[in-house]
Amino acid sequence: MAARQPLFVALGQQRYQVERPWGDIPSGAGKVTDVVCDDRGHVFVLLRADSYVDAALPTVIELAPDGSRVAAWGEAIADGHMLAIGADARIYVVDRDAHEIVMFDRTGRRIGGIGSRHQPNAPFNHPCDVAIASSGDIYVADGYGASRVHRFNPNGDLIATWGEPGDAPGQFTTPHGIWALADGRVAVTDRENNRLQVFSAQGELLAVWTDFYHPMDIFQDAAGHLFVTDQVPRLSMLAPDGTLLARCRPVLNGAHGMWGDGAGNLYLAEMNPSRVTRLTPVT
Repeated sequence: MAARQPLFVALGQQRYQVERPWGDIPSGAGKVTDVVCDDRGHVFVLLRADSYVDAALPTVIELAPDGSRVAAWGEAIADGHMLAIGADARIYVVDRDAHEIVMFDRTGRRIGGIGSRHQPNAPFNHPCDVAIASSGDIYVADGYGASRVHRFNPNGDLIATWGEPGDAPGQFTTPHGIWALADGRVAVTDRENNRLQVFSAQGELLAVWTDFYHPMDIFQDAAGHLFVTDQVPRLSMLAPDGTLLARCRPVLNGAHGMWGDGAGNLYLAEMNPSRVTRLTPVT
């Protein structure tokens, strides 16, 4: 049998080799739902079981840059949905159906939380995603039982909340992914409204970007480019002002989450089939 030929995609002038499945991820522990990278190039993969059947199963898998498994932890997470990592390497896991953002150090030790666990509307009602600003402020897309965004200071104190159900500017139907942009703005993927909305840190609506189909997640690289996954499925690269720069189709059914590392690799969390796809720049 002939060897399988490698696949390639392009975003503008940059070509990527498609590597999938990537990484030593255990089978049977849940579906890949999100991914983040730390400053060492280690990759943390979040697994979602959609149940609390076996609390002994880990929900976060740490992989070395070569994809080998380093550690597995997070057994106390009930329903991991998305995650983020701050400049201090603190990892934030959105425990969606437990209504809590759980904070870990990168060894998997729980060091705090935001929200009242298993208490809806205090303040979360099945939150979707979390983003950490360069200031240390924490933004949460509270998107399944609610249609709002919360802003917290680095200590976890609530500063502001904005948004309500609907399709008018500033309203949401499933604010699913969120990113704190380098210039202080906050971008939210308003999934079922097929758009991204961009706000000031105080919640003032600044822009609405369309031409997406159920956008899932957003990531900004060090050069300022924005990457958006949607359910076409495709990956879009945007300029900071929302101008579309390029698109490609690197996944089968759409990436639920994504992140990039310092080497320019992009990691896409696919739920169906459950795997991580890595896009490696080709020079």
